[in-house]
Amino acid sequence: MALIVLKIDVDTLRGTREGVPNLARIFDRYKARATFLFSLGPDHTGWAMRRVLRPGFLKKVSRTSVVEHYGVRQLMYGVLLPGPDIGARARSEMRAIHEAGFECGIHTWDHVYWQDNVRSRPRDWTVAQMQKSHDRFVDIFGMPPVTHGAAGWQMNGHAFEQIDAWGMRYASDGRGHTPYFPVVGGRTLSHVQMPTTLPTLDEVLGVDGIDTDNVAAWLLKRTENNPHDQVFTLHAELEGQKFAPVFEQLLAGWRAQGHTFATMGDYHAALDRDTLPSYPVTWGEIPGRSGELIVQPD
Repeated sequence: MALIVLKIDVDTLRGTREGVPNLARIFDRYKARATFLFSLGPDHTGWAMRRVLRPGFLKKVSRTSVVEHYGVRQLMYGVLLPGPDIGARARSEMRAIHEAGFECGIHTWDHVYWQDNVRSRPRDWTVAQMQKSHDRFVDIFGMPPVTHGAAGWQMNGHAFEQIDAWGMRYASDGRGHTPYFPVVGGRTLSHVQMPTTLPTLDEVLGVDGIDTDNVAAWLLKRTENNPHDQVFTLHAELEGQKFAPVFEQLLAGWRAQGHTFATMGDYHAALDRDTLPSYPVTWGEIPGRSGELIVQPD
């Protein structure tokens, strides 16, 4: 039928140490290929609590039970506890994923700091943050990263340009419907954006009667008899832990529908770059997620 590209955002130390190995075991059972995108610097998860005044944020966290999924200690990082250095503390877990044959790339240096600031920051700040993650990635894996997927789907024009400067051929930094070349300041960049196309679990749970018992069936209806390739973003902290049983239902369902699991690299290799459209970098809202993020125009 189609490709289901599995893109895992790894936001926290706990997600790296516990959720990532759990997901690797699940993928092994389903013979599923996937791409892990790592947060490589300090874990300041607690800073996210400053978003309580943002429209929709409290509604979202009440639906997804942040404390249950992340743990009280995790939510204190950067507030009452120092933010641990994920790349220093969990490098063995990261290397193990690469050695197991999974594609690995950059998510961010400091997840919350990037997500809450990047939209309005200048080039120097943007490049400095991205270069920290790039340097740490090379230090851990012994090679440069091949791809990037932004924290919270938050970017700016300088960040898109930096992906080109690194020579990356593809990335997944926003939401949308089809692969495309991003246009920044009137200039078409050379890397392909492969946006997340399917809703995430935390965006739909608790909405219109959707719960953990029926969310897999709800998502599977979107891919049933659908010939279009899809990019699904999951989180090591959610599908790699509390939502693992739901995620296994999804994998089993997609396999039964005849779809093939793929990395971002697999997806890019299957594209005809000469026929891809170009779209300007734009911002918009996604149902179930607070604030604006990078979206592909319709």
